Formats: sequence, C-alpha cells, structure tokens
Amino acid sequence: MNPGQKIKKFRSGYLYSCLFLIVFSLVSCKGGKRITPDEKEVIKTSDVRFAGRFKLEHLKGCSRVTIIDPWQGASNVIQEWYLVPKGSDNPEGIDADRIIRVPVRNVICMSTTHLAMISALGETGSVSGFSGTGFIYQNEVAERVKAGIIHEIGYEDNLNKELILELKPDLAVIYGVAGETSGYTGKLKELGIRVLFNADHLENDPLGKAEWIKMFGALYCRESLADSIFSSVVQEYNALRDYIAERIAYRPEVLLGLPFKDTWYISPGNSYISKLIHDAGGEYLWQNSGSSSAFPASLETVWLKSLKADFWLNTGSANSKDDILSVDPRLGDLASFKKGNLFNNNKRSGPGGGNDYWESGCLKPQLVLKDIATILHPELFHDTGLYYYTRLN
Repeated sequence: MNPGQKIKKFRSGYLYSCLFLIVFSLVSCKGGKRITPDEKEVIKTSDVRFAGRFKLEHLKGCSRVTIIDPWQGASNVIQEWYLVPKGSDNPEGIDADRIIRVPVRNVICMSTTHLAMISALGETGSVSGFSGTGFIYQNEVAERVKAGIIHEIGYEDNLNKELILELKPDLAVIYGVAGETSGYTGKLKELGIRVLFNADHLENDPLGKAEWIKMFGALYCRESLADSIFSSVVQEYNALRDYIAERIAYRPEVLLGLPFKDTWYISPGNSYISKLIHDAGGEYLWQNSGSSSAFPASLETVWLKSLKADFWLNTGSANSKDDILSVDPRLGDLASFKKGNLFNNNKRSGPGGGNDYWESGCLKPQLVLKDIATILHPELFHDTGLYYYTRLN
C-alpha cells in the first residue's frame, strides 16, 4: 500500500519510437476494425530497457502485455494479456478471458504506486476504488476519496465484494506477495474481474520501477505520453548519476533499516535501494550480497558490521534518536548515531499515514537519488533541501 548525459545517443531512436506510438495509438485505440488471425504477428516490441518483470509487444490490431514472475518467490510464471481496442471484435484464437478492452475507463487498484502512475498520465478520473484510501498522499486523489468518487474497497480477506460488484471495474491492478490464488486475488477473479499484476515493487533498478508507467500507458492508450515521461526521468537520473560519479572523492558507508523483534531484515546488494546508494556516491554495507528478497540477520550481527558506518538511512518507524534507543540502547554506540547522520524517508507524510516516498517516489527516482546524494555529499549540492528525506533529532 503501501524516479542524461546520453541524450544524443538515443534521441533519434526516441523520436522514431514516439512517431510510431502516435501512429499506433491512432490506429489501435480507435477500434472498429476486424482483427484477423494474424494478430499474433509482432509488429514492434516496446523498448523496455530497465524493467525485468514485464514486456510490451504491438501485434496486428492489438497489444500483448507479458507479466513475468509477478510475486515474490515466483519462478518461470508468465501471464499474458491482450489489449484490444474498444469497438473491435475479439481476436481469433485468443481466450476471451485474456482480453482487456482499452482504453480502460474504470479501474480499482491496490497500491499508491499505481495511483502515482495513473495520475501522471492524467487518468485519475478512471479510479473508482482503492484498497487503503487513508494512506493516499496526493491531494487530488485524496480529495476524490473525500467526495465519495473513489471508494474504499477493503483489504485482502476483508474485500468489500458487494461494493466492488457495484463499481463494475474494467480491471483490478494488484501487486503480488505470494501465489496467484492467495488472498484477495482469487476473490476478485471469483467476481469475474480481470486481475492484472503490477510487479514494480520487485524491480531491482530504480529506473525499472519507473518504467512500469509504459504498462499503464498501454492500458490507457497513452503510450506516447508514458514514453515521454519515462524518457525525461531517465535523462535526469543519468545526468545526476554522472555528475555525482565525476565529483566524489570517497564513498561513505551506509546502513539501512531498523530491527523488528531483534531481527534485522536486510535489503540485498542487488536491490533497487542498493543501486540508489551506489549511484548517489555511497557504499551500502551489504552491497556484495545477493538475494531475491530481504534476508534476516541478528541485531548483534548488524550492530558489529555497522559500528563505523557513516550514515543510517530509512529508519522505518523511528522518527527520532529516542525512538532508536527505545529499540535497543546499543544502537546509540553506532558512529552514524553519534554523528547525527540519521535520516528517514518520511518527510512527505500525510495525516492518515501515507508516505509520498512510497507513492510518487517510484516514478521520481531522480529525486530520491538527489536526496541521498545530498545527504552523503552535501558539498555537491549547496543549499539544496531534501524532498523525501528528513534528519532525525
């Protein structure tokens, strides 16, 4: 519930892609044409450069979205959806249950990251239901909740089935933490609702997370806009990354997280946050580890490894030094604690507990990168404030 120094190199390819997508949108999103048995012929594969969990192909008369291993622990799980323009006949040889009519006009979703991307495309008005409305940070969306336009649909085992049936959504966009048939997934399918997994939270590259806007662009027939937004993000991120790399003289060590009941769940070195720290000019303490998910470590193990670390980021529920000490007094012995180099990613938090880092941050990794770089190397960004982060006192 709970974002370019190589512009010249890819400018021509980008312009070509934009031209194609504009033409494709005019043809494929208008509808009205009979789709022939040749619909499976791939005319063009969208340039998905950083994301590893989805693929987007343009076929004759429709598009195909392939979702790859959409939940944690999934292996060789492939889910295909065919995006067929409204007004067109069903493609021959394709299961009707695998078809999503586009552009979608009525959706329910389960994560604030979905809302951020839908809003960026100017399609907030399509959202009729959300799971966890109290955690929404964006004011425009929160106001639609207050006005009764976006409805609270409940959580997992407590989904409001009657309300969902009344809303009659074209599509439910969800995220997966376990198997396909677990929890609310099966319940939504029982209601006859198409369920599309969004696996942006499983991407290991910050730009890979942001690239999921292309999937939403396909759903709303706004691929040109989605491409344009993402290209700007890539340019800004890469320009900032290169600026940092050219100017840093050292890489301070960085600790992440907070223990829970004496167990510290460690983000692996192949995670998106580890890449952000590296691109920001830091050295994550577990950067040489690799795992498909966070792994447990004892508080004592982390304490010993972190004694001399320069910075401590993403301190979870801790919003002050006293909060840290209440978890375990020994944490006050860490160098980062003594230096006051404690920062949490909750500066933009709403009254209901919503955190914009987890909402818009997925689509603005360049702002997250600048925040972390400003913390680690303030000499590079004089008089620059923090956007998502705040210092613990």
